[in-house]
Amino acid sequence: MAAPPSGKVIYEQEGVFIHSSCGKNDDQDSLISGVLRVIEKENEVIVDWRPLADTLDASNILCAGKDSSSVVEWTQTPKEKCSRGADRPISYEAEWDMVTTVSFKKKPHSNGDATTHANGESKWSFLFSLTDLKSIKRNKEGMGWSYLVFCLKDDVKLPALHFHHGDSKLLIKCLEKHVVLNESPQDKRILLVNSQNKSLSQSFENLFDESSYGLLQKLKKDPYTVTMGRFSKVTNYIFDSFRLSDPSSQRRPPSEMADFLNDAIPGLKINQQEEPGFEVITRIDLGKQPEVSRREPVSAEEWAKNMDSEGRILNVDYIKQLIFKGGLCHTLRKEAWKFLLGYFPWNSTKEERANLQKRKTDEYFRMKLQWKSVSEEQEKRNSRLRDYRSLIEKDVNRTDRTNKFYEGEDNPGLILLHDILMTYCMYDFDLGYVQGMSDLLSPLLYVMENEVDAFWCFVSYMDQMHQNFEEQMQGMKTQLIQLSTLLRLLDSGFCSYLESQDSGYLYFCFRWLLIRFKREFSFQDILRLWEVMWTELPCQNFHLLLCCAILESEKQQIMDKHYGFNEILKHINELSMKIDVEYILCKAEAISMQMMNCKELPQAVNEILGIESSSVTPDSDTGEDESGAVLSCPTSLYQSVSTPVIAANGTRDSTQQMSETQSLTPA
Repeated sequence: MAAPPSGKVIYEQEGVFIHSSCGKNDDQDSLISGVLRVIEKENEVIVDWRPLADTLDASNILCAGKDSSSVVEWTQTPKEKCSRGADRPISYEAEWDMVTTVSFKKKPHSNGDATTHANGESKWSFLFSLTDLKSIKRNKEGMGWSYLVFCLKDDVKLPALHFHHGDSKLLIKCLEKHVVLNESPQDKRILLVNSQNKSLSQSFENLFDESSYGLLQKLKKDPYTVTMGRFSKVTNYIFDSFRLSDPSSQRRPPSEMADFLNDAIPGLKINQQEEPGFEVITRIDLGKQPEVSRREPVSAEEWAKNMDSEGRILNVDYIKQLIFKGGLCHTLRKEAWKFLLGYFPWNSTKEERANLQKRKTDEYFRMKLQWKSVSEEQEKRNSRLRDYRSLIEKDVNRTDRTNKFYEGEDNPGLILLHDILMTYCMYDFDLGYVQGMSDLLSPLLYVMENEVDAFWCFVSYMDQMHQNFEEQMQGMKTQLIQLSTLLRLLDSGFCSYLESQDSGYLYFCFRWLLIRFKREFSFQDILRLWEVMWTELPCQNFHLLLCCAILESEKQQIMDKHYGFNEILKHINELSMKIDVEYILCKAEAISMQMMNCKELPQAVNEILGIESSSVTPDSDTGEDESGAVLSCPTSLYQSVSTPVIAANGTRDSTQQMSETQSLTPA
């Protein structure tokens, strides 16, 4: 028998059987005896069952790695025909990271008997983390021996474990030391794991994680909708091995798609008819997209010139416009980001900011002491704090590890990431920690190089992003609807094509919105992108226009090559780290100008962009492009030095430079 996972064994019981139906007759049970263990390992509690069989091939046990959640495998079903015509079991490997990956692939078999005993019995084994346990079902009273059925999140049920030579109550008592179990009001046989975390099930694991077997069954029923519900945070996607030959399974009507998506993403309701209060956007001529350019990053000299002797910013709008058009030189970020994120008031003096930092430092360490002073005994009785810690430790160990600031073992940057995230749980215990937050904190800590400043900047950023991580995901729902509205106005033909490929819900943009493109651009590029977005120029929800810019740049390839559902997902996924940040910023700005120049802009779009309908009129601050379309925008925002000019079409022309006399000056 293969060795169990390393760690401290806190429960062990032999004579725990699975009654499989793999005998000669379908209605005849075959008893598979095994050992059940509960193991403590690296702040995680693992339940492990494996059969008592010396011939068990360890390669058939699928274990949870440090970058994946619990994995379950049993190889009795499904079966495929081997060359001899007999059934043979298929094994699958699965890995997933809620924001990074979800992939499934068949495990190779050397021959038809690779996963069976000599007598033909299928070999079973499973292990899972208690963080993934949803409920335990007990047998009815009066049975000859007791059995338990573990149900994991997403309703993945493991085979029943029959305790022939021991009392299952001992196992329940052991588990109750680590999780809170309550009887279900509907069925007293069922013990529910009491998870009070309302923050999207702690790390979106209910949304995307699923055992290889459970997902396979859903994929068989509907390969498109299941993967669409889970691809929102995918970077590496392997789907071809699950393609079915049955043509009927290759497409689902929109009504069924919506039903499946509603199940896949709790709280995300999709109406097949027009939303009440939403206007139908008909085709509108937006005119030609203007060419825009970007300037050099704001220098320390420019920043200092716009500050008085007491340290006040003289012209906030002017500084924001400079940052929007060119970003910041890196030496300025440590100071300027505090203003952009709202940690420092724009009208504050240097002395006021110093006093603020002192108060915030005291407040931070008071909160940090709250979780630092929790004893092991206390934490055993606080499942939420225990779960938060476990998730944070898992995510911190894989956040930006290729960046020199975080690389290597025992890196002090990782310790600070961990401590800041744990302290944020004290600051907002209802939300706590949700996977993806470490991505938002990492660049902040890198720039601030200070635990306290990074924490309060993170708090300000989370104030903006809070709805993205809430259980009902109202923020994500709203943004996807808004993005669809903007994209339809921009290119209704492309929207129609996406809908024809079951991609009209734009869930492949989910990760972009969830963590603000953090996984799509290089680390240095994301610093530039975020500081530009934090200016809140040139309109509200500029990040949605960045999505439109990327999609518009890729639409030709998607449509010309007739990409279907899977190909669209794969193509969007593979854009990661390949997008030119300056080009996309130019294109998104051009789209904003194009829309704001339109005199017949629908009210829904006006509200998304936060502009007044009457504001789009020619005046002294507007110009005209070659076609005569009005380019409505503040003159001061677009008259900036740029060397070289980066046009919205992606070309770079060093001969095309704006006059030095047109540079921005304080009003």
